[in-house]
Amino acid sequence: MVEFQVPEVDYTRYSNRQLAAVPLAVLVLALLVLAGWWLTTGAPVTPGIEFTGGTEMRIQATASQAEIEQSLNPVSIAPAQSADNVYIVTFQETNTRALESQAQQQGYEVTSVQSTSASFGADSQELALYGLVAAFAGMSILVFLMFRTFVPSIAVVLSAFSDIVIPLALMNVFGIKLSLGTVAALLMLIGYSVDSDILLNNHILRRSGDFYESTYRAMRTGVTMTLTSISAMAVMTLVAFFFGIDLLTSIGVVLVMGLATDLMNTYMLNLSLLRWYKYEGIAR
Repeated sequence: MVEFQVPEVDYTRYSNRQLAAVPLAVLVLALLVLAGWWLTTGAPVTPGIEFTGGTEMRIQATASQAEIEQSLNPVSIAPAQSADNVYIVTFQETNTRALESQAQQQGYEVTSVQSTSASFGADSQELALYGLVAAFAGMSILVFLMFRTFVPSIAVVLSAFSDIVIPLALMNVFGIKLSLGTVAALLMLIGYSVDSDILLNNHILRRSGDFYESTYRAMRTGVTMTLTSISAMAVMTLVAFFFGIDLLTSIGVVLVMGLATDLMNTYMLNLSLLRWYKYEGIAR
């Protein structure tokens, strides 16, 4: 693997509070976005039809979006990103035949229809939530067993938590709905976050060398891994967008946002906590 040329940041110029301030401020802002979304919509993130139940229909029409909305009366309508005059229309009903017939009577060409029952959607939402909680809890337990000290362990857990929360808030900002695909992306982010954070913790706490020397050594490998993953996910997102694969596009966008967030959290928030622990926390 070819390593990126990682510039050596002079961390001695910044206090621990200065390093931690930016990622913590972004985390608080993300939590406020999720809380505000929850108060206004009843959910921290807008769920897709896999979780709410309903029908998603892709139609091709020369009519305007307002005309389609008036004629079909859907729950939501949005232009497809991959093609002109193609719209993704969502209904609460699950009678696909009736909905398809209604669209065809209006002169629209139905290119695809996907339906999910409300009960199945509720079960999927519950299962996805349990999966996220179980994965995060398992990761936290494993980290505490590895390091057996509070500050290094909580640094990894807090970084991983932020790596999930910030992309969730950005999903609301960019209009990306929570689906089984984006849940899978969030699960992947837990693994990506733990990789880079444990790498940093191991170099600083368990290997010989000065604190900053260990930090730069870990950054050369960790930043290379993360930037390589960002590049791969960005290419996948662009290709999926070009070919109209909306699911892969959403997954790629979430992963790119989460990996970029991980760079900030690992080498600012996590590092500031480790430096405090090594030079001040142990001394106390």
